[in-house]
Amino acid sequence: MEEINELIEQRIRKSEELKQMGIKPYGDPFEADSHTADLVAQYKDASNDDLSLHPVECSLAGRIVALRSFGKATFAHIQDDSGRMQLYFKKDILGTSYAVLKKFDIGDIIGITGKLFRTKTDELTVEVKTCVLLAKSVRPLPEKWHGLKDIETRYRQRYVDLIVNPEVRKKFAQRSAIIKAIRDFLEQNGFIEVETPMMHQIPGGATAKPFKTHHNALGIDLYLRIAPELYLKRLLVGGYERVYELNKNFRNEGISTKHNPEFSMLEFYIAYKDYNYLMSLTEELITHVAMKTLGTLKLTYGETDVDLTPPWPRIPMLEALAKKGVPKEIVNDASRSLSWTRENRIDIPAGSSHAKVLDEIFKEIVEPDLIQPTFITDHPVELSPLAKRKTDDPSLVERFELFICSREIANAFSELTDPFDQRERFSEQMKAKQEGDEEAHWMDEDFIRALEYGMPPAAGEGIGIDRLVMLFTNAQSIRDVVLFPQLKPEQ
Repeated sequence: MEEINELIEQRIRKSEELKQMGIKPYGDPFEADSHTADLVAQYKDASNDDLSLHPVECSLAGRIVALRSFGKATFAHIQDDSGRMQLYFKKDILGTSYAVLKKFDIGDIIGITGKLFRTKTDELTVEVKTCVLLAKSVRPLPEKWHGLKDIETRYRQRYVDLIVNPEVRKKFAQRSAIIKAIRDFLEQNGFIEVETPMMHQIPGGATAKPFKTHHNALGIDLYLRIAPELYLKRLLVGGYERVYELNKNFRNEGISTKHNPEFSMLEFYIAYKDYNYLMSLTEELITHVAMKTLGTLKLTYGETDVDLTPPWPRIPMLEALAKKGVPKEIVNDASRSLSWTRENRIDIPAGSSHAKVLDEIFKEIVEPDLIQPTFITDHPVELSPLAKRKTDDPSLVERFELFICSREIANAFSELTDPFDQRERFSEQMKAKQEGDEEAHWMDEDFIRALEYGMPPAAGEGIGIDRLVMLFTNAQSIRDVVLFPQLKPEQ
């Protein structure tokens, strides 16, 4: 730590010396006409003779990531958001301004003009004609600038992580491309993007514990949204037929490699369709995104090969339990199911309903083996207070969850449009809340009123963007695909 403090003091002294020389340590805007990756791509085959016969003038801006002085000549590498380029500073060309290089450090941001040539080692390089300091870095990059190793520091100081780890920048560029591909697909299929409130008077659209805040002007408590679902369905009532929202949700739950309390979610709703239609649309959406961003339907996640080629299996939840050896009497009998979980050392939250017990058994027994894309369909009605009942078995709903690599990627169902059934389901949820279930759904009278005006048959789906990005970028933790994940306060 003393060494770091000493380096900082040295750099601060250099900054003051630059001011005395009439050079601003934090400069003015700089107009770069090129990016390093574009120059490398365009002139990768150009020989030194070609570059001499047809000079290529350019201007670049970026951060110094390597710096080597040889008296009257200095080599450096700068990094912009596309890649790196070698620079060559020669005293004979720069004249008196060459002395300023002694005040430069790794991490400084500079702007240069010059022309391209190739060194004796055949590296494409810019021979610098002019150089201006744009920002002095008074804090040295970590571990001699070869990268951050401490995971928490990487998450906490993401700005440094992005500087020293190019693969991290690439991962977040991929995230942006994935989101763009999703939007393009939905808009090509007639969906319009909308925005709904982030603060709700009644937290709804999912079963989860919300974050609570207070609105001073209105004098009321509000909740950060756990899902936009009920507002998006209000839009179907209002006459829109295909809507989507891609934005943040907030759930006051545990943090793990698969969970972050603030997460990105895509939700989309389509009138006059059901969950069977959405399964096909989901296959189309995810394979479209894979081809656009990866160029293939086959990927590797960790040590697992995944094939996204449709069609994907569609397995009813209770059938999936039976295939894993869960006896039928366990599925049908609440008391026996609890005994079975104790015998098999499966932890069940106190006060769980029979449906929640089955859900916990499913998570423990079935989920780990759902590696290839698989739709798990037809869930118990208690687990799905907003989904339409199956006509041939009203104890189940028309719902599916998509699993890939043992993780839930999507959740969807045919929407419940019956206001009387919806009120009854909300009432059952309120009973569960009174009995201590903090995640149970609240009663939402305005949503029921909306349904009373008439909502068309519809299907809706939510896709966890962070988990999808994890899959496509081979990230093992959700924090690796969230730029600034929540952490405990720094000590």
